[in-house]
Amino acid sequence: MKVSSYFYVQPKNRPLSLSLPSLDQLKKPFVFLLILLCLTSVFGYRFYNLPQLSVNTISPYTITAPKDGAFEDTKTTEEKRQQARVGVTPILKRNEDLTLGIKFNLSQTIESIEQLRKITKNFPFISVNIISLESQYYLISCSPQEWQEITNQTTQFYNSSASWTFRQAIIELENYRKRTTDQEFQILIEKINRIRHQYQQAWQQIQTISPELLNEPSKLTLLQTNEQNWQDFKQKISATLERILMQGLLAGLPSDYLQQTITIHLKDSISPQYQNIAQELLFAILTEQYNLEEDKEATQQRAAQAVLAVKPEMVAIKQGELIVQAGEKITQKDFVLLDNFKLSRRGINWEGLGISSILVMSAISFLYFVEKRVHRPMRQRDQLLLSLLSISTPLLALANIPYTNLAAIGLLSSSFYGSAIAITQVLLISSLTHFVQNTISWPLIAGTIGGLVAAAWAGKLRSRDELALLGAGVGLAQGTAYLIIYLIASATAGTIWHTVLPHAITQGLAGLAWCIFAIGISPYLERFFDVVTPIRLVELANPNRPLLKRLVTEAPGTFQHTLFVACLAEAAARKLHCNVELIRTGTLYHDIGKMHDPKGFIENQMGGLNKHDVINDPWLSAEIIKKHVSEGLIMARKYGLPKVVRDFIPEHQGTLPISYFYQQALQQAKTTGGRFVDEKDFRYDGQIPQSRETGIVMLADSCEAALRSLKNATPEQAKDMINKIFAARWRENQLKDSGLRRDELTIIAEVFIQVWQQYNHQRIAYPKTVLDPQCAEKH
Repeated sequence: MKVSSYFYVQPKNRPLSLSLPSLDQLKKPFVFLLILLCLTSVFGYRFYNLPQLSVNTISPYTITAPKDGAFEDTKTTEEKRQQARVGVTPILKRNEDLTLGIKFNLSQTIESIEQLRKITKNFPFISVNIISLESQYYLISCSPQEWQEITNQTTQFYNSSASWTFRQAIIELENYRKRTTDQEFQILIEKINRIRHQYQQAWQQIQTISPELLNEPSKLTLLQTNEQNWQDFKQKISATLERILMQGLLAGLPSDYLQQTITIHLKDSISPQYQNIAQELLFAILTEQYNLEEDKEATQQRAAQAVLAVKPEMVAIKQGELIVQAGEKITQKDFVLLDNFKLSRRGINWEGLGISSILVMSAISFLYFVEKRVHRPMRQRDQLLLSLLSISTPLLALANIPYTNLAAIGLLSSSFYGSAIAITQVLLISSLTHFVQNTISWPLIAGTIGGLVAAAWAGKLRSRDELALLGAGVGLAQGTAYLIIYLIASATAGTIWHTVLPHAITQGLAGLAWCIFAIGISPYLERFFDVVTPIRLVELANPNRPLLKRLVTEAPGTFQHTLFVACLAEAAARKLHCNVELIRTGTLYHDIGKMHDPKGFIENQMGGLNKHDVINDPWLSAEIIKKHVSEGLIMARKYGLPKVVRDFIPEHQGTLPISYFYQQALQQAKTTGGRFVDEKDFRYDGQIPQSRETGIVMLADSCEAALRSLKNATPEQAKDMINKIFAARWRENQLKDSGLRRDELTIIAEVFIQVWQQYNHQRIAYPKTVLDPQCAEKH
């Protein structure tokens, strides 16, 4: 019969009485309300002191000044200061490295032209009566493909669509071939090849500076001009470049502005016949080049001076003067007066707080839903810890700290409660914090990305070194996210690398710093809130821990039993995707209570006299056996074991009967007619397993002794025995709260058989001669 949890049915002929809620039941609503109140008070902060008569609202009545007053309009003042700060003209400075680089490009170009002039200085290399000067120049400067065609063509087969110079060169070479011997013609071709090689090397050096540098007419003019004109050209073009660089070039200068600048500087400084060539040369060298950059320190000083120069915006009024007329919209100036005269009717915005409360309650409910799906039931201290972590983020936002701690929250929550809860918490906190700020915060979005990375991976890591690497990854993700957000949102990319990149690096370093903080504070939170991380579980499973060292020394048989149970339970946990670290650690400590009386347990008697045969009192023997649970809990608390590990001590026995002594008591009562045998005296006090992990350990502990007793049994016989044990546990409702399904028991049984077979595999018998030295001597 189903009844309310607050009522129970009395036996017949007894009055029905009302049962009050237990203390724990009273605490749960109280803790929930406390958490809701705290979270709402923080996330709804901006609704505490809102003015009802604010800017752009309609005044319900006419208000006049109660007295004389002059007040600062802080909002308008700050806006003007911000405009002064942003609108300050940057101070520029010359970058000497960039300046020298541009000058070097010009000197390299002039040097290459010098080499070309030296190559062509001995022109003509053959009589102009044989090959014209124009054709000679063409032969050394044409492309390799054209030169290949020229040497292979004859006057009968050249392409009629080719240039006139190309055809003229072929005709002149062909005529020379006809008038001379093949040897002399070949000598000329080799001479042209040598000159071409030297010429192409010099020209390629010019092309590396700018592929479009100097067209053919300009190049020919520079090569054919006399030495005096060439020296004058060099001097004046270098002086022109010096003037341009002294004036300075800005990044992103439009091409037409650059062209005009070069033209103005060349005017009246160089011969008209060389002006176009000089302009072409300088334009090619200066395109996309600059030597001016912002002097950030000087600019910041100028901005600070501009801000200081902005005087506070004051609003003054005389007593009795009109502030705002009824029905008019309140301006910023009106609001300053109303607020300072305490007439803005500030108070709590209950509607806003109500919305905040609904949002917070929805977030708590959703997190509770996720917890129910992926985590064992949380204690009140777990809920309190999650709340404290959640509150910290909006508090930082309210303090105008731009470096959110979501990375630390993701790392801690994931380590304590798993990735699913941590990811959910980070997303909910980020959404609610945006609600608090009432605006989209790019640093908060970047911090959310970092927090999600930490939440997704921290719960899977098993060492401090891995957490340290995760911190670096979180910092990289947070900084990159910040940069990408600005790249997407910014209309101009010119200022990105000068202004945003340093902020992105700072955001990345902030993410790393919060991870370092979380790693440092984690051990203190573990102790204070009695939570565990995978790393702490690994540390507790170290056999050098004091309690485990005692177990090895004082109860070695129990320790061997524990190791086999751990092997069985770990293998099953891994198959069912349970918490392997928790299973391993919990199993190692599940029987530590047997150290209170090691000889009271058969695995520690080492074949000696059984203590219980001497006692011959099944009730006292049962108390000794049951006491290993209560004594184990005392030891676990004394040595500071976390609750999730302590839970394995009572839950691995649940409320199982101590069957051997129960049957012994029944036999004695039947034989001697002794005291009444109450089955409760021969049952463990429980509680039954509350998680899949403790349920698996109960099954492994129940099967351990039975599996050890099997020597020559087949796997089918062993499996049949295990299934009977599992059926008994299921029938006795020991697993009803564990979360284990009936079909999973078959999987666990198969895993136990595999582990048992590995422990009992066949071994090769050693030859007698190896074991008996005397027998070996005879042979």
